Formats: sequence, structure tokens, C-alpha cells
Amino acid sequence: MSHSEPPVTDAPLVTAKNLSLEIGGRTLLHDISLELRARQIVTVIGPNGAGKTTLLRLLLGLSRPTAGSIHRRPGLRLGYMPQRMQVDASMPMSVARFLQLGQPGITRAEADTALARVRAQKLRNASLADLSGGEMQRVLLARAASRKPELMVLDEPTQGVDVSGQGEVYQLIAALRDELGCGVLLVSHDLHMVMAATDQVLCINQHICCHGHPEQVSRDPAYLELFGDKLAPYSHQHNHAHDLSGDVLEDHSRCNHDHSRREPGHE
Repeated sequence: MSHSEPPVTDAPLVTAKNLSLEIGGRTLLHDISLELRARQIVTVIGPNGAGKTTLLRLLLGLSRPTAGSIHRRPGLRLGYMPQRMQVDASMPMSVARFLQLGQPGITRAEADTALARVRAQKLRNASLADLSGGEMQRVLLARAASRKPELMVLDEPTQGVDVSGQGEVYQLIAALRDELGCGVLLVSHDLHMVMAATDQVLCINQHICCHGHPEQVSRDPAYLELFGDKLAPYSHQHNHAHDLSGDVLEDHSRCNHDHSRREPGHE
């Protein structure tokens, strides 16, 4: 895996400008802007409750922002991998059938190809209920890529995967990006692993703390304050703001809101 970023020449697949979301008087996201492009892997990181999954929902059109705008390329083909999936053991379903479920036009041959892309052909006839955590993540990744999406959105793609298998999952994601020519947006907690597997990092805690290439973000004071000491509570000072390069802005008024309240749920 390499930090070298593939050339990006196409117009953005998704452009989000100044997204904010408030629910019941609580600020869940504030002034988030980003672009997603073909052949580029962008990873969203942040503490629990930072709004990572909420941001994905906005970008997918599953929720509407309170302020700001989102533009998606017309006809954009999306592949989505949820953070987790509950399987009802009383309703047995094979992996091959699952890949076709709710996806009209996906043939058995295409399902087999999708499994081959993630090196999971042997799971074709297995029951979903019998899969290990790592096997389930591979199947979900195969489903996300089965319709040759222009953009894959992956929420915690290594959840349930042991440490030894996490690197391989990220290698598979990069290989899918290369084969399909798609953009990838993913949320991850695997800080050290993901830093070696992404082109851009977006570090958020309701707002953008820092953004840029992995090496740049890993040295940013905001990143170090969030993740440098795992035992210390997050105490980011909000008398400043960062631009998309991670530099401190002189206009303090852009970041004078309170992020001490956390979004419900575990993100």
C-alpha cells in the first residue's frame, strides 16, 4: 500500500459545501465541505460521536442537512457497505442469493465475479448466518462493488475483522478502486492502518479539524490532540478554525460553537 495518490482529472462525483445539521437544538455537524473524486480514497476519522456516520448519511441522501448543499453527479452509481448487518438465523440465505437480493439484473455470474474480487469465492454457497465477522465484511464489500459503482461508501469496513486481516481488507479496497476506477469514501477507527491505505484523510469532530494527505494530517496539532494520547479526554480548543489544508484560520468566528456534546450512538 502506498501514499502516492492516483491522478484525478474528472469533475467531482460529489461536492458538499458548508454542510450543517442540527437536531433538537443540538449541533451534529457544522460547516463541512468536501469533494469526492474518481480513483481517490478518502477516509473520515474522528472520535466516537463525531458525526462520521451522520456525514455519510447526508452524502448518500438518507438525511437532509439543516444548511449547506450537496451536488451528486447525475446518474451516479453508488455502492454502500453498512457498518454492521444483523442476520436472522431462522431465515437461512446463501451468500450468492444475498448478493442478488434487491439488486435487479445481477446474475449469478456477476455475483461470482464480485466474490472473486474480494477473494471470497469459497463462500458462494455458505449461509450468511454461518459467516465469521471477517467473512461477512468481505461479502458486504463484494455486494457494494457488485454493480460496478462510481463511488463506494464504506462504513467501518474492517469491523469484526481481526488485526491480521485488516490490512488485507484495505488492500482489497485499493484493488477495487484500481479495477473499477471508482472513488471510495470510508469511515474507519483503524488509525495506523488506514493512514497507509488512503489518499486523503478528513478528521472531524462535528467540524473539520484537519484535512489532507495522511502524512500531513498525522502531524497536524488537531489530529495529535485527538489521537496522540489515547488516555486523555478530547479537549480541542474552539477559538480557531482550520481550512482544508489543516492551517489555522485567522477568522475565529467560524469555529465558536460547542462540540462538547456528543452525538448519540457509537460511531
